[in-house]
Amino acid sequence: MSRPTSCFVIAALLVTGSLVIAGDLNPPAGPVAPTMKTLDEVEARTPINATNTPGDTDSLYKITQPGSYYLTGNITGVVGKHGIEIVSSGVTLDLNGFDLVGVPGMGAFDGVSVTVDSLRGITVRDGSVRNWGDGGVDLGFLSRGCRVEGVVTSGNTGTGITASISASVTGCTSSFNGQRGIRASNGSTISHCSVESNTGAGIEVNNGCAIANCSAYLNTAHGMLTGVGCTVIDSSGYQNTLHGLQVGEGGTVTRCTVYTNGGRGINAGDGCTVTECTSNRNSNTGITVGAGGTIKDCTARLNTLNGISCAGRSRVIGNTCDANGNGGDGAGILASGTDSRIEDNLCTANDRGIDIDGFATLIVRNTCSANTVNWDVNIGNVCLVVTVFTTPAFSGNAGGTAPGSTDPSANFTL
Repeated sequence: MSRPTSCFVIAALLVTGSLVIAGDLNPPAGPVAPTMKTLDEVEARTPINATNTPGDTDSLYKITQPGSYYLTGNITGVVGKHGIEIVSSGVTLDLNGFDLVGVPGMGAFDGVSVTVDSLRGITVRDGSVRNWGDGGVDLGFLSRGCRVEGVVTSGNTGTGITASISASVTGCTSSFNGQRGIRASNGSTISHCSVESNTGAGIEVNNGCAIANCSAYLNTAHGMLTGVGCTVIDSSGYQNTLHGLQVGEGGTVTRCTVYTNGGRGINAGDGCTVTECTSNRNSNTGITVGAGGTIKDCTARLNTLNGISCAGRSRVIGNTCDANGNGGDGAGILASGTDSRIEDNLCTANDRGIDIDGFATLIVRNTCSANTVNWDVNIGNVCLVVTVFTTPAFSGNAGGTAPGSTDPSANFTL
């Protein structure tokens, strides 16, 4: 009695399964069209090759139209030619992780070169450019709004990366180039870049630029060199032949570290502000500002000459200067010129603690201790020094007495 029921169930399942699997046998209205993407839709960019981007007398490949271009393999240079020449605005060049390498005796030609003035909106990214007879990537110093991202340049005879006006250079490395590591014009931003062992400055920018989260190591000139009105933040300069950071007038340097540079650690011009920086073991003065500058909350230690120096009309506030004059002759703080304010600093174990060579400077609430000479203050300044030692000795939460003035502006010698 159960066999007919089982057969009925199996038949029903087969019918149901066929209904689920089967589709609509009637095609939709209208002409039949392909449903897959074309190759141009999958990769809408243009590959760099002799057909799409043919070169000319001075270039292997030449981009003459706006658009997005990419490499499909490495490029080896030839004598007397740029690798890739760009003569159009609105170009994005993806090196696609490939290598552009020059050859000996090729002459003054670049790996990637913009050869027309005042182009706009050019991007070069993600690849290696090395050993060219001039620059690695040269976007032209008069171009505007260009970007270089994730590019590694090395061993080029000229500058590793030359950007432009209002350029952005991000995540790049530039080393062992015959001139600068990275160079950019007015209004540019350099961020998260590393420059090493370049013959010129590691990073050099013109006016109104920003450098952030960068490092400069073992460059033959300055680690970083800026024009006027620039900002350098969260960056470092280590073992460069000249100054770690050379900053033009009206600049700001914040949370930077400079160590064992051949010149000054940070050398800032008139009207600059240097805050929360550390400058150790440089072959000259640790931190210097010109007239009308500010140095605040910094540490300067074991520099060959002074820890901190300032010209007139400056403020030096809340700094720690220790063991400067290391192998040379220096003060914790040296102030020249007139009308400065030296306040709330700690100077210890320097040749001279606080040295005021100028006039009409106010020196208040500083502490000097264990310097060879604690105070060296010229005539014509305002400075009250009190020697303070507790007497008698005590233990616990309170006790002892301190001789000397209770003037809130007094400086202390311990």
